[in-house]
Amino acid sequence: MRVRYAETDQMGVVYHANFFIWFEVGRVELMRSLGLDYREMEREHGCFIAVAEARCRYKSPARYDDLILIRTRLKGVRGSLVQFTYEILRQADGLLLAEGETSHVVTDANLKMCPLPEKYAKVFQEMATAS
Repeated sequence: MRVRYAETDQMGVVYHANFFIWFEVGRVELMRSLGLDYREMEREHGCFIAVAEARCRYKSPARYDDLILIRTRLKGVRGSLVQFTYEILRQADGLLLAEGETSHVVTDANLKMCPLPEKYAKVFQEMATAS
């Protein structure tokens, strides 16, 4: 991704909350690369992956027009809990800009915990085992 001007603050540095948006981009794209569609999970299974915890450690500033890489990995899956890790790197030199983790709870439309649909659980379990 390329850092957009609107993502920076008055000092020309990416505003800290934007890293969480980039984590979401990475998570959705990881699922897509695995042949999984989050929207389909919502529509067909009535399940949602709600963020329960999010952490970010900032290492170096990202600035307007930087090309960044978002590395997303599945950390683990257990029942209704799914965890991801992230690294945000500047593409030009590979410098680590931030790293983080998110934990998610699978819920129904009423925000009650429910199991991850089997199709998704199977792919996540295979990925977690391969890591």
